[in-house]
Amino acid sequence: MTDAALPAAGARRPQTAAEAHLKKRHRTEFWFKVQGIAAIVIALVFLVVLVGRIVAQGYTTFETHTLSIPVHLTADRVDPNALEGVNYDYLVAEAVMKKLGVQDDDLGETSAKVMELISRDFGFQLLNQLKADKSLIGKTVTVEGPFKADADLYFKGQIKRSTAQEDRKLDDQQLAWLDKLKADGVVKTGFNTHFFTNSDSTEPEQAGVLGAVVGSTMMLLITAMIAIPVGVLTAVYLEEFAPKNRWTDVVEVNINNLAAVPSIVYGLLGLALFINWLHVPRSSPLVGGLVLALMALPTVIIATRSSLKAVPPSIREAALGIGASKAQTVFHHVLPLAMPGVMTGAILSLAHALGETAPLLMIGMVSFVPGVPDGFTGASTVLPVQVFIWENASERAFHERTAAAIIVLLVFMILMNAAAVILRRRFERRW
Repeated sequence: MTDAALPAAGARRPQTAAEAHLKKRHRTEFWFKVQGIAAIVIALVFLVVLVGRIVAQGYTTFETHTLSIPVHLTADRVDPNALEGVNYDYLVAEAVMKKLGVQDDDLGETSAKVMELISRDFGFQLLNQLKADKSLIGKTVTVEGPFKADADLYFKGQIKRSTAQEDRKLDDQQLAWLDKLKADGVVKTGFNTHFFTNSDSTEPEQAGVLGAVVGSTMMLLITAMIAIPVGVLTAVYLEEFAPKNRWTDVVEVNINNLAAVPSIVYGLLGLALFINWLHVPRSSPLVGGLVLALMALPTVIIATRSSLKAVPPSIREAALGIGASKAQTVFHHVLPLAMPGVMTGAILSLAHALGETAPLLMIGMVSFVPGVPDGFTGASTVLPVQVFIWENASERAFHERTAAAIIVLLVFMILMNAAAVILRRRFERRW
């Protein structure tokens, strides 16, 4: 009997089927990891491009240029008995022309061009000061305020002198005046606090987000007061107390389906139910909060039920074993342990509601609201709708403020998501 022939020295051993399968599996895992990393990189690139575009367009809103000018309130031009009938804008324009060393012509074209550079806020300041103290008549009052939006854009470099005169709103003479004012040191650059202290306005340089922020806050309070208690109690009943039968199955399926309903459908429901039937004031934080509460309910219920399911059955059994009732077991033991997940789901549902626009447009929140809402039933706007309104405005400066409002909205949503993560990590228990 002869021995089997051994492979020659240096010859490669034939690959077995098991080794080939293992090699194929390793290759598949390698390409799966590559695809996963590529997907993450692509997502990060899109995120950086999106956020970078918004920041690049909107950061200049937080910088503003102001003018400080002395205005002489002559007694023959200001009637103390008819303060509101005075053309304060022209008085300010005269003071600016004096600073520039130019005279108005017979047709008033020079003063008209100057008034295109300075905000109407100067006139309102003079009127308010005279209402508070009429003894200022005959004296010189120094007022400080913003330039018009186009003049401000020129100082920021977004309107260039190299552009053809017919393609920009400011002509060469107006740009020369702005350069002279800046050279004389009367133009100041600073942080635009008015963007946070003013509400919406037809003048871009006076428009701010205060009214929208207050409206969003009031609307979220209504949403939280309705959606969180109702959603949590509904989830507790369905998960811990409700009998498992055909009817509860139907309810559960419908709750899951409601979470996928387009948000504009909730706007139509709110229009029919709250406005047309219950006559809740249109465009108010109350009706907005009610609509968003309906939209947030399914998310809160689903998140709460998932948190309750995550509590080990041994907790329930131990509580029942020492004589606790079913209600005591749920509310004293199970629900407190599930609270991190409940809070996370509630905060995330509110953050989602904060960014909704479509349902609010259906209930009339697209209207122009120049002030802060005076109550839960007063007219108001919210941040997403404010972004929608400004983006559809024709003035170029409103587009700059659109991006700035998006930045403010993103900061709110990041803070709410960060709060959800912190609360979950702070109170989470691992089993």
